Amino acid sequence: MEYTIQKLAKLAGITTRALRYYDGIGLLHPAYVNESGYRIYGEAEVDALQQILLFRDMGMELSKIKALTSDAAFNRVDILKEHLEVLKQRQQQIDLLIKNVNKTIEKEEGITSMTDKEKFEGLKKEMIQENEKKYGEEIRKSYGADEVDASNAKMMNLTMEEYEKMKETGKEINSLLEEAVEKKEDPSGDLGQKIARLHKEWLSFTWTHYSAQAHCGVAEMYVADERFTAYYDQNVKGCARFLRDAVRAFNQPEN
Repeated sequence: MEYTIQKLAKLAGITTRALRYYDGIGLLHPAYVNESGYRIYGEAEVDALQQILLFRDMGMELSKIKALTSDAAFNRVDILKEHLEVLKQRQQQIDLLIKNVNKTIEKEEGITSMTDKEKFEGLKKEMIQENEKKYGEEIRKSYGADEVDASNAKMMNLTMEEYEKMKETGKEINSLLEEAVEKKEDPSGDLGQKIARLHKEWLSFTWTHYSAQAHCGVAEMYVADERFTAYYDQNVKGCARFLRDAVRAFNQPEN
């Protein structure tokens, strides 16, 4: 079956402008342009558009989608299986959140009680999902899927007290970082090393095992990736770099 650009846009739930843009950047060309100048799309283009929209739903940028689909090793089935796993994770998160909200409603209506652990299960799952969406690709590439999955599992097993301690430690790190940068402290000095030790403690809440190399690697990522830098530098510029340098000093052989 063939589709005009208007019909395909309606079928896919996107705009004709998006399809024209995909054509312009070489991501999705029409099968041909008819004598009247209309873009015509066939079955192959419909399948390709479905793949593009699946990638977009996974949070992938168009430039990466183009590079991936242009790769000779591209395997549509493998990508569909990967997307299915992402959808299953989302479903699990939604189911958990629905359960959490229902229990909260029942508690507020006096129907049942709700343990502190139950209150935080949905929140922990949501935190993991958000981290996966923002940074999952980078950290899985750096540390491997098994390590990341194990870290997520450890997060889900945190007690309420451990979870609160982890959050408080994170806040303390950020506060001390801002103080250190504003005072122009030496990352290898006492305050810098206190921050590095706290950061190691913070990582231990979710890391299954610690290594100096991995610690330095994640700190380096805070500077290399603008999203991490923006988080640490949101109030005082230079905090991400200070943390990276403090962690480097902390993991020198003499320490």
